[in-house]
Amino acid sequence: MASTLDVEAKYELITRRLDEVLNGDSIKAILAEGRSPKAYWGTAPTGRPHIGYFVPLTKIADFLRAGVVVKILLADVHAFLDNLKAPLELVAHRTKYYEFVLRTVFTSLGIPTSKLIFVQGSDYQLSREYNLDNYRLCATVTEHDAKKAGAEVVKQVESPLISGLLYPGLQALDEQYLDVDFQFGGIDQRKIFTFAELYLPRLGYAKRAHLMNPMIPGLMGGKMSSSDPDSKIDFLDAPDAVKRKIKKAFCEEGNVTENGLLAFTKAVLIPISQLRIERRKGETGVDSEEGQGAIGDQNPFIDDDAPEGTVFTIRREGKFGGPPSHYKNAQELEDDFAAKQVHPGDLKTAVNKAIDSLLAPIRKAFAESPEWQQIEKLAYPDPNAKTQPKKKKEKVYHPPPPGKGKNAHVTQASTESSELPPSIGENTQPGTTGEL
Repeated sequence: MASTLDVEAKYELITRRLDEVLNGDSIKAILAEGRSPKAYWGTAPTGRPHIGYFVPLTKIADFLRAGVVVKILLADVHAFLDNLKAPLELVAHRTKYYEFVLRTVFTSLGIPTSKLIFVQGSDYQLSREYNLDNYRLCATVTEHDAKKAGAEVVKQVESPLISGLLYPGLQALDEQYLDVDFQFGGIDQRKIFTFAELYLPRLGYAKRAHLMNPMIPGLMGGKMSSSDPDSKIDFLDAPDAVKRKIKKAFCEEGNVTENGLLAFTKAVLIPISQLRIERRKGETGVDSEEGQGAIGDQNPFIDDDAPEGTVFTIRREGKFGGPPSHYKNAQELEDDFAAKQVHPGDLKTAVNKAIDSLLAPIRKAFAESPEWQQIEKLAYPDPNAKTQPKKKKEKVYHPPPPGKGKNAHVTQASTESSELPPSIGENTQPGTTGEL
């Protein structure tokens, strides 16, 4: 049995900075028994992954510090079912692309990939047992519940496909077939999580816990979406593209409710900075491998002379200048921005510099990997690429054999007319040519 202090410390690591936890007592019970909880985080390989993925990927460091066994699900079957965003052949390439990206991002964050278990959905979702359970769900779940569960995740259209109704049930079954104690995802997954808590026990399976990270708005204030290039920054975006998108981003002075850059700072930059500061102090919990083999700059986003406890620094540049501002937590920064003590231009400069620092090792890894580059071309082919026109086959005239073809009757008539009449001296029948 683990000590109460140890249980509480690990549970705090597992749940800090989350928006919501459902059935958290089951995790505490596992920790109290001295066991390591098992969890999974899944993603459907559809559009190009963007920097919003830093939110859940950074959180996984906390899970490993608390001794959680983490599985990463590359949900290729889900990607195909999600309103047919991509055919199966394309999904296969995108699954490989996602794995390249995720492994590289984890390494850049100092998170040891050797402790992560990568699973491809189709490795077990096509099995007889899984499909029988899916049929059992289909015989239990109402259309209303299935549609409601996927409302925030599955694209809603006027005439929905049946595949979208299957999506929530399959995600619920994943918890059983991946053999985990909790599932981790965005707050937009909440309806699917409550769906799983309701229906898995009806199949005779255990009710799992569900942990949800906050969702951050896009650069223009709406949802960060893979289908809207201006709402997001891709992991492989060049520095000039990052600068252009941040310059264009909505960042109204004093507005803290629809500010994508401020939300990104709170949900990504400050947590990463805090992780790096804790790592410097050796505060990595049970994960002794954290930081080993990390690529890129591993310094926190603070000035060298920042006061103790600082997790984020904003420098004031330009004609107005002024001393830098140092923040010990996200709330202090939000309060200053709301009070217009932080100018949008200064926030944009700080965020731009931090994002470039995060993306630099990822870009470098891509540039040095011909295999990754080839997969990228296959996964996301250029829609404007000109295809080579097919060469027209030269027609070769092949004359028909004698007596065949459209001129056969002409040939036959010509042949008949060329025959010589019989001579008078030959035996002839009465009434025929040659009769006297």
